[in-house]
Amino acid sequence: MSALTFSGYRRPDGRVGARNHVLVVPTVICASVVAERIANAIGPTGAALPHLAGCGQLGPDRRLTHETLAAYCGHPNVGAVIVVALGCEQVIAQHLAEAARAAGKPAEIIAIQSEGGTVRTTARGVEIATSFASALDAESRVTCEASSLILCVKCGGSDYTSGLAANPALGRVADRLVDAGGTAVLGEIAEIMGAEHLLAARAASPEPAAQLLRIIKRVEGEAIALGLDIRGTQPSPGNIRGGLTTIEEKSLGATHKGGERTPLTDVVPYAGRITKRGLTVMDTPGLDVESVTGMWEAALKLSCSRPVSERRPGIPLPPSSRSPEMPKPPTPWRTISTTTSAGYSTAGRRWIAPRIG
Repeated sequence: MSALTFSGYRRPDGRVGARNHVLVVPTVICASVVAERIANAIGPTGAALPHLAGCGQLGPDRRLTHETLAAYCGHPNVGAVIVVALGCEQVIAQHLAEAARAAGKPAEIIAIQSEGGTVRTTARGVEIATSFASALDAESRVTCEASSLILCVKCGGSDYTSGLAANPALGRVADRLVDAGGTAVLGEIAEIMGAEHLLAARAASPEPAAQLLRIIKRVEGEAIALGLDIRGTQPSPGNIRGGLTTIEEKSLGATHKGGERTPLTDVVPYAGRITKRGLTVMDTPGLDVESVTGMWEAALKLSCSRPVSERRPGIPLPPSSRSPEMPKPPTPWRTISTTTSAGYSTAGRRWIAPRIG
């Protein structure tokens, strides 16, 4: 396994990227449309990061927005960054640009109010993006070791077969990657509840085990403090229709994605930097979009287990794959294959969707 390699981009900060995007980051929702227009103008090299935050936030909420956007600016799949500001928001554009430059990436800031409106800002942004894209196109991939890869795994639309087929298959992939020196990341704390003791028992040291148990207790305590029963969302109505009956049953299947023998080496906060080899648990919610937004920050490759549901948020930076349990892809799969790098069945016939990323 140690001889496995892939073609990637070595970054000045020591990390390795699987892609080489010009990332266009709006500081606030008001700048999201401009960011998307700029990214679209340069084709596949461009990637926008539209979001709904950046204004009217306080304390930990604002800090998390800053940290998440900054983490994306330093992402190894990014070769250059354009920060699109409005001019009156709370997120600091300079902070994001500095995060990119600290990772060795060129970065520019444009502000809608300073440029004189969205049209002028878009034109100026396209000019900068085109220059960045030309420079990135001249860069060549180099041979990189598989130990540089970070694999984030995510459930979606789980049913009674998830713990029997797709999730164990992803777990085997995680085990093999870690054997090669790589890293696997598991999130969705609400979908670990009831099986956390199994992950804690695999901890490489007492610290990550204790951290995981503290997070589980915190999430349970927050629900209780609000007078809520977390079983109202876990398992979801779709999970129940698929044959799951309790959160424990769902969690026992979901945790298979983290491997069968890979040691738990770290527990990190939402969008936290992944620094240790082995299995890392990230403190994310179970909601798909919120969860994978934090996990994408870390991923060079994102594998998604989506056995039945065809819902799938777009992925701006990491390549992705799916591992449904069905013996052949349903018709809706073909309609979304253009946003997916690869797909395969863990039961019955194998098939592969068109590779895009």
